[in-house]
Amino acid sequence: MNTPHGPEQVPHDPRTDVSVRFALRSPARLKTELLAGLVVALALIPEAIAFSVIAGVDPRVGLFASVTMAITIAIVGGRPAMISAATAAVALVIAPVSEQYGVDHLIATVILGGVFQVLLSFLGVAKLMRFVPRSVMVGFVNSLAILVFVAQIPHLVDVPWMVYPLVAAGLLVLVFLPKITEAVPAPLVTIVLLTAVTVAFSLNVPDVADQGELPESLPTLFFPDVPLTFETLRILAPYALAMALVGLMESLMTAKLVDDITDTRSDKTREGWGQGVANIVTGFFGGMGGCAVVGQTMMNVKVSGARTRLSTLAAGVFLLILVVALGDIVGLVPMAALVAVMIMVSIATVDWHSVHPRTLRLMPLSETVVMVVTVVATVSTGNLAIGVSLGVLTAMVLFARRVAHMTTVERTLTSDDTCTYRVTGELFWASSNDLVFQFDYIGDPENVVVDLTAADIWDASTVATFDAIQQKYAAKGKTVTIVGLDGASLVS
Repeated sequence: MNTPHGPEQVPHDPRTDVSVRFALRSPARLKTELLAGLVVALALIPEAIAFSVIAGVDPRVGLFASVTMAITIAIVGGRPAMISAATAAVALVIAPVSEQYGVDHLIATVILGGVFQVLLSFLGVAKLMRFVPRSVMVGFVNSLAILVFVAQIPHLVDVPWMVYPLVAAGLLVLVFLPKITEAVPAPLVTIVLLTAVTVAFSLNVPDVADQGELPESLPTLFFPDVPLTFETLRILAPYALAMALVGLMESLMTAKLVDDITDTRSDKTREGWGQGVANIVTGFFGGMGGCAVVGQTMMNVKVSGARTRLSTLAAGVFLLILVVALGDIVGLVPMAALVAVMIMVSIATVDWHSVHPRTLRLMPLSETVVMVVTVVATVSTGNLAIGVSLGVLTAMVLFARRVAHMTTVERTLTSDDTCTYRVTGELFWASSNDLVFQFDYIGDPENVVVDLTAADIWDASTVATFDAIQQKYAAKGKTVTIVGLDGASLVS
């Protein structure tokens, strides 16, 4: 909902549910949150089915995972309005378990992965988010937009020709309806309108029912039948740890992205252990696990305007109702409608400012390189976690290289038997490696002073370098005195 001064600001304190209470008191906000949840629920169905196929399990396993993940994270998560459900990232990690050992071992892996996420969160893994540079975040957003768009291509290839005008009509509704009214979310109007047209004219186009069988009963408690032995732990632990790390990285990155969009802060530690609790609950209901779903989160927050936990809870509840009680009706929704919505999500997700020619000219080359590496790695692997990891690594290397070139050494002959070297800059493994070649071991007088007043020593590599310098002078019968050590240099 918009006000004359821009998007409506929803008060939020991450320690309380102020935002939920505000939504319940505001009919307009309540409507926005519930309708946003309904749109997200519809969009989750085909993806949950597709991710089930990737993981090698029945579609019901993915659908139930999306239901329990969304409902649980709405209660225990740290980032309001973020959507968690079955995801491709988690499905890819645990797929080998299903293939080699069966569904029971897969569910056990999901539960163990949730336990790892809780432990890692209490150990402070969320604090590592401060080391993710902005250029990596921009690359993460842009690669996400590309992946969301690419995921729609299979639904546009080798399909009846009527799919294309339906998608085009959906895009027109999504673009122009918000300019006329925002009383009802444009994605919901698009889905209802295209479904009505498809049914009224009996159009033979792919629909949700073609994606897989929908469940006919509520999820029930499930206890995986696996031997409780060390051998089982040895087999499942690597997959569970990989799932935990991938899920945490994708969820925390998404939470940070939503923070930026909504201009609010969220509790990343709570979000981390909340993801773990959600996966544990999901496992015990026979789900395949998951994490934050970036595309649906953008649909919820950026396109539909949701801001509270209520939208996430509504998405889970509506999804359960849709697939269990209204499965026959939901099956009639044409995939063209969902494709149009997701294409609009991808367009809205791109950080267009970051790829504008003027921005690229003004931005330091290293920042652009980091963004490009993140995008290329993510799109080529289809894994956001890999892309972010390589982006951060590239940023670290380029930063170290830049800082290393800021170190200078100035030589001053203070008397006939003494000369002083004044070292300026940050000394660590990258900048101190060639420091040993900056001294004139043969031409210098008997007494050499190395002044480190304007320098800081940060690691053992630099200490070893100065030891080597002293030894080289000692071999020539000369004495080295190091002065100016203070602060971080003394600690090192």
